[in-house]
Amino acid sequence: MEHISRRVQSLSVSQTLAMAQKSRELREKGIDVINMSIGEPDFFTPDDIKEAAKRAIDDNYSFYPPVPGYGDLREAISRKFKEENGLDYSPDQIIVSAGGKHSLINILISVVDPEEEVILLAPYWVSYYDQIRFTGGIPVIINTTIENDFKVTPAQLDAAITSRTRVIIFNSPSNPTGMVYTREEMAALVRVIENYPEILVISDEIYEHITFSGSHVSLATFGSIADRVVTVNGVSKGYAMTGWRIGYIGAPLWLAKACNKLQGQFTSGVCSIAQRAALAAVTSKSDSREKMREAFLRRRDLICGLLQKVPGLKVRVPQGAFYVMPDISSFIGRSYNGKTINNSEDLAFFILEEGRVAVVSGAAFGADSCIRISYATSDDMIIEAVRRISEALAKLS
Repeated sequence: MEHISRRVQSLSVSQTLAMAQKSRELREKGIDVINMSIGEPDFFTPDDIKEAAKRAIDDNYSFYPPVPGYGDLREAISRKFKEENGLDYSPDQIIVSAGGKHSLINILISVVDPEEEVILLAPYWVSYYDQIRFTGGIPVIINTTIENDFKVTPAQLDAAITSRTRVIIFNSPSNPTGMVYTREEMAALVRVIENYPEILVISDEIYEHITFSGSHVSLATFGSIADRVVTVNGVSKGYAMTGWRIGYIGAPLWLAKACNKLQGQFTSGVCSIAQRAALAAVTSKSDSREKMREAFLRRRDLICGLLQKVPGLKVRVPQGAFYVMPDISSFIGRSYNGKTINNSEDLAFFILEEGRVAVVSGAAFGADSCIRISYATSDDMIIEAVRRISEALAKLS
């Protein structure tokens, strides 16, 4: 007997993970594929963080940890929020979870009832959409364009809000676009949100340490809405710790309590050793974070300069994260060897088959006119990947 619930059947497969898997399968067959699809730093976890994990094993951190995370880790995150972001979250307002995805689904399950609406700003990160649907909520998409740097306007946001709007998900620096909202742009959106006191805002700030112009601005620094902003962050991107699976939230106390209750039934406290490594990360005084940011900045300049020379691609230079999202509209309707490019998914697979480069279709992010390219790889790989992409696209007519 095979029976899968409608809830799970309704979920899509993550296209970023699916393309990464396809890339691995081709490599295992001996085919040379450059993987530009995965959102993962190519650096190793810094040594001071690894040493902390080793000590934790020797110190017998092998028992169940507290559901919301170790007290000293939550205290350190509280200090980090205060010192780096200007945010006042006490330790009991912080929940440590198994990565940013886990943090997000905890929040959405805790606050969204069936048929309530959650506003997404497209292009959006792939998992937002399906997590909303999993709760029974309704994703409401606001589309943006490359001409406007993929940023939503206050008028667009105001027009999307209805009496059923429960949550707005905000992400800056952005995955997939790499765009970063300025304080002035955020302030204009806040003036809209102020008019709707029943709406919660999820501010996903996982890429805060990878910004290239100005300093990161946390949405909860705007006092008029601070009591209904939940800040999502983690150690994966800024500290090259994707495999350690540690995310965390700073939330209004009522929401932190709800997430704590939910997590207590689903996972309990997350990996004890990973938590000790995360403590070392958020308290680290090393310069590893800055060195990684500098490397990503150099790579951004390299890949954008190369992509801007590819005929048919429209490229805006991102201000953060490690993605660039070219507009590929000019290739829709073109063909090669009897195959017609009808959408961004067709083009992504064409680039994989003809260029041996794995990218992700923009459709996965609610932007079918684009593809997402991750430049979290070496300079040499970037140069070779863009060469292959250019040669593949030149075949289309």
